[in-house]
Amino acid sequence: MIERDALQKFLEPLFPGLMGVTLTELSAERILATMQVRPDLCTSGGILHGGAYMAFADTLGAVGTVLNLAPGKKTTTTDSSTKFIAGAKVGSTVTGESVALHRGRTTMVWQTSVRNAEGKLCAVVTQTQLVLD
Repeated sequence: MIERDALQKFLEPLFPGLMGVTLTELSAERILATMQVRPDLCTSGGILHGGAYMAFADTLGAVGTVLNLAPGKKTTTTDSSTKFIAGAKVGSTVTGESVALHRGRTTMVWQTSVRNAEGKLCAVVTQTQLVLD
């Protein structure tokens, strides 16, 4: 399995690194990460933007898929569904937990729960990752 530090370093120059995604726990079935709610990731009301929730969750599902890929395989997201439930305020930290719902040969499905600093559920994102040669 790829180590957390190696994956974190890989993400740093990419969009997840720009957003400040920090991987905290990795396994083949579950990914945990945090992200600071910065002003540049918020709406005008100082609440984390919906697109930031989605990108955060997409990153976690992709990381989970990468951990399950056979050598030489790659992945891309084919679809994603987001339910927004509550907000996360600027200056706080959100936590994402992504769990594998399906880990197949050609697709993988991940569901990510994003919680605010108080532990309240803010968003649930379900995504399908296509496994590519």
